[in-house]
Amino acid sequence: MKSNTAELICPAGTPAALRTAVDAGADAVYCGFQNATNARNFPGLNFTPEEMEKSVAYAHQKGAKVLLAINTFPPAGKFDLWKQAVVAGAKMNVDAYIVADVGVADFVANNYPEKRLHLSVQAAASSPEAIRYYCESFGVKRVVLPRILTVPEIRNIAGEIPCEIETFIFGNHGLMVEGRCSLTNYITGLSTNMDGVCSPAAEVKYERDEAGNMSTRLGPYLIDCYSCDETAGYPTICKGRYKVAHRDEGFYAFEEPITLNLSRMLPELMEAGVNAFKIEGRQRSKAYVRRVVSAFRQAVDDVRDGNEPEFADLLALTEGQKQTEGAFKSKTWR
Repeated sequence: MKSNTAELICPAGTPAALRTAVDAGADAVYCGFQNATNARNFPGLNFTPEEMEKSVAYAHQKGAKVLLAINTFPPAGKFDLWKQAVVAGAKMNVDAYIVADVGVADFVANNYPEKRLHLSVQAAASSPEAIRYYCESFGVKRVVLPRILTVPEIRNIAGEIPCEIETFIFGNHGLMVEGRCSLTNYITGLSTNMDGVCSPAAEVKYERDEAGNMSTRLGPYLIDCYSCDETAGYPTICKGRYKVAHRDEGFYAFEEPITLNLSRMLPELMEAGVNAFKIEGRQRSKAYVRRVVSAFRQAVDDVRDGNEPEFADLLALTEGQKQTEGAFKSKTWR
């Protein structure tokens, strides 16, 4: 399903961020309720039902879509909360549900067959066989691909599946197997996949010594140490520096803090069959949303119109002041 254009899908962690994204040119925004049904369940983020209803109306008035993230996995005996989120979204006239759990997908397909289903990256569906299963079983119309595929692999998948493709183009590098990460659960007892919380803020601690050096902890565990001339990042286990046997210096055992930026690959991704570009950042500020959405709106429009795209310098908004094209360029990004 190749074309010379693609939808720009933008983050909204708050009603103000949603309005900012829409005004900056988002074709669609994705957001969630203030509970465990969405994978960014942090204090101070997300939408009450009343806020969601007003935000959907605002987006629709401006010609943008709202994609409701119900993309965590219901624990046994708690499925009613996920049902309630689906029902509420239907009443508010959201344009699509982003889901990961087969039970949630089945509930939507059976009760709201007129609603679009998008398969979340949390489902970690990266093969044509897995994607076709969701399409054939639940009528999924779009898959959000994991950030571990090269462009040739995406092109091959596009030729073998009956649904649209959405890929991340800016934000978290995201190399862990999404929907399968238990690191936070191991330390805090809260699950990224079921509670929607990765590195919950209540468990985060910053400590500075007399020399001005900073250490970060998650629960009782030391995640990283920063000299006084380094910027301390938010402590997530997968981006911590650790000491191991036979190695004196701490190193990034899983992945280093770095931001995915595929701005220069937009034409290549469109040619490969990508239908939607996703910006990550529901935890980021309105200023971040405005700057990044505006930059990619211009770049996508340039490519669509056959012009040489101008790429804004977004390095100041990246994690660790570093950016990468990751696995999209090759499997040797490390």
